[in-house]
Amino acid sequence: MATKAIFLDRDGVINKEINYLYRIEDFQFINGIFEACQFLESLNYKIIVITNQSGISRGYYTEIDFQKITKWMLDQFYKNNIEILDVIHCPHLPSDCCVCRKPKPGMLLSAKSKHSIDMEKSWMIGDKEEDIMAANAVNIKNTILVRSGHKINEKITKAKFVIDSLKESKYVINK
Repeated sequence: MATKAIFLDRDGVINKEINYLYRIEDFQFINGIFEACQFLESLNYKIIVITNQSGISRGYYTEIDFQKITKWMLDQFYKNNIEILDVIHCPHLPSDCCVCRKPKPGMLLSAKSKHSIDMEKSWMIGDKEEDIMAANAVNIKNTILVRSGHKINEKITKAKFVIDSLKESKYVINK
């Protein structure tokens, strides 16, 4: 049986947007993130984080740095009774033309294959149009952009909904 998932971008959705975040002491969860994820789990969604991390290829931090902050983040979710099914990241530069870096759908396809995800019943929540483009490329039509990260041009977005932060997702996903 296929699983329904909520795909979350990390920076700007889970934590406050800080360019090339890799230090735990700089990581700040966005207000309401734990309550929002608990709500999403109560609807039987699995949560998967999908994140571009070009800071690795740029040499700003290492894969080990990324894994360390990711483990810490997952521990914080666990302490709040939230299970993150997976964290999938792309370490490449935009110029690398890889298949995984959003707006390309490689990370989503990887999650679909690995976890048997039903994309039509799943959601993508991001803070940039690239998140929505990747989702639409794999038949995820349920999309949300949050205003808690990058500036959004709401007149041209392909997102189904635009909300202030993930904590408001209960007003649109429950429908």
